Amino acid sequence: MREHANPRRTPDRLKDRPTWLLGQAAARASALLAAGFAAHGDGLRGYHYRLLAALEQWGPASQADLGRDTGIDRSDVTAALTELEALDLVTRETDPGHRRRKIVSITKSGTTKLRKLDAVLDGIQQELLAPLSPTQQEQFAVIMARLSDQ
Repeated sequence: MREHANPRRTPDRLKDRPTWLLGQAAARASALLAAGFAAHGDGLRGYHYRLLAALEQWGPASQADLGRDTGIDRSDVTAALTELEALDLVTRETDPGHRRRKIVSITKSGTTKLRKLDAVLDGIQQELLAPLSPTQQEQFAVIMARLSDQ
């Protein structure tokens, strides 16, 4: 395979296709999220935020339900919760009705951290959407929700 001087060139038959453009936008969004959380998240990532947000909104839940509700694989949920627990952002207690099940709750520190991460995420959203006018930003959110089946 031959190396190119400009690895960012896109073949003409791809550059205007919505699937390509969505992929490029998603890659940019992921990079902004990773950088934002790395700078302000104390080692937390997007999936930690998702778990904290779910717990804050829906209340205590089993690890299995958290995985299903957030779309995070069960083994990844366990690892992420271990990290969150080590930071005192969540607690896990044995379910009295089912001794093998753990019920996860967000702590006061977790809620405080979630609020700080909300601000980080707000800044990332602004940076991502900066090239669009406020009207275009609203339209974009509606279109993306439709494409995502939300």
